[in-house]
Amino acid sequence: MLFWQEKPAFGLTSKDVNVLTNAQEYRTQLLDLIANAKKRIYITTLYLQDDEAGREILAALHSASLANPALEIKVLVDFHRAQRGLIGAQKSEGNASLYCDDLEKFNSNVQVYGVPVKAKELFGVLHLKGFVIDDTLLYSGASLNNVYLQYSDRYRLDRYFLVSQSELCDSIVDFIESTLLSSAAVPRLDQRPLKRMADFKLEQKQLMRELKSASYKNAQEFNSHALGIRLFLGLGRRNNELNRLIKALFDTTEQELVLYTPYFNFPAPLMRSLRRLLKQGKNVTIVVGDKTANDFYLPPSEPFSKIGALPYLYETILHKFVKSQKRHIDNGNLNVYLWKHESNSFHLKGICCDRKVHLLSGHNLNPRAWGLDIENGILIEDPEQSIMRDIDNERQEILKHCRRLTGPDDLETMDDYPQPVKKLLGQAKRVKVDFIIKRFI
Repeated sequence: MLFWQEKPAFGLTSKDVNVLTNAQEYRTQLLDLIANAKKRIYITTLYLQDDEAGREILAALHSASLANPALEIKVLVDFHRAQRGLIGAQKSEGNASLYCDDLEKFNSNVQVYGVPVKAKELFGVLHLKGFVIDDTLLYSGASLNNVYLQYSDRYRLDRYFLVSQSELCDSIVDFIESTLLSSAAVPRLDQRPLKRMADFKLEQKQLMRELKSASYKNAQEFNSHALGIRLFLGLGRRNNELNRLIKALFDTTEQELVLYTPYFNFPAPLMRSLRRLLKQGKNVTIVVGDKTANDFYLPPSEPFSKIGALPYLYETILHKFVKSQKRHIDNGNLNVYLWKHESNSFHLKGICCDRKVHLLSGHNLNPRAWGLDIENGILIEDPEQSIMRDIDNERQEILKHCRRLTGPDDLETMDDYPQPVKKLLGQAKRVKVDFIIKRFI
């Protein structure tokens, strides 16, 4: 029995799974689900931004509540991220200002909460994904703002899955209610005065301890489902169920492993497994965003900011990997694709193992997700490949804007970078802080 098969799966049919392929579909589907909700809406996301798209979603939630006061509507966002402006902006109430103002304006039953995973945002955030609307789960790595929802021309591409399974949705809601909302460390963010970390410091530490050993309730009994889905949760480097699952998917691959990640910076355990797979002659496909499709990328024409050096750092890591594994690229069992489409950005993450097992997650397959943020994922096991047509269609849409790397010469190096980037990365390498930086990104 494989690791993930140790827990029962919720049963599905192929009709219960719908794979969307673009941000416009994601936005349209989300608004439609909200408008037609009958009993509950539970939204868990890193942030709901105070911009046109974020305000549209929040107003839709308030409208749904006013139309049906019995409807439960709860939104959970990261506590710290919600109370700051964008990077470089002046100090403010952040997105929480919108939440408070809208509650005063609509006076509905919508409730917005902040989850403080760590004492500071740098050391870990709420990275749980998934919107439960009645008995449907809309699962994506995308948050809620203009680019994720393609409110105008630009978009940030992610993966978007609709899963209809009432018990699965019940399990997610049960975790939110019993573990998160039951804690005094998860305050409302739509009521002034806003709480400070100092107000619930001890409760926050207790919540952290509970989250490190928490898990979702999976199905009650084993059944021989042709198509099944399981929930996984993870926080911290030790006893992390989601990390263990990801490692198991790498290590049990028999023929082909497909990986999506926006930031090429695998944790050491995954990099070792990846190299071992290639030595064994297994097929590995990695789809990663071009540095210009990274959400931290700043064009050379714009004023330089230190955060803008991150995409270049990722490219240096990718360059080193491609150079060391060129023989596998040449013989065709390693395919590395770079995604780039105009000025849009890339935020896909997930794993497909042997065309039969699919992990959807907000997990970026990087050290930060591996040890700092709280992450979740849904694993779909499909031995009869009943949803593979949709998965293949999704992949074809993604690869439309990709180029396959033939070797390290297809990537820029430090010599090609703008002078401020070259200077900063050079300094970091000389004083050996680049190792530390890689563990936090």
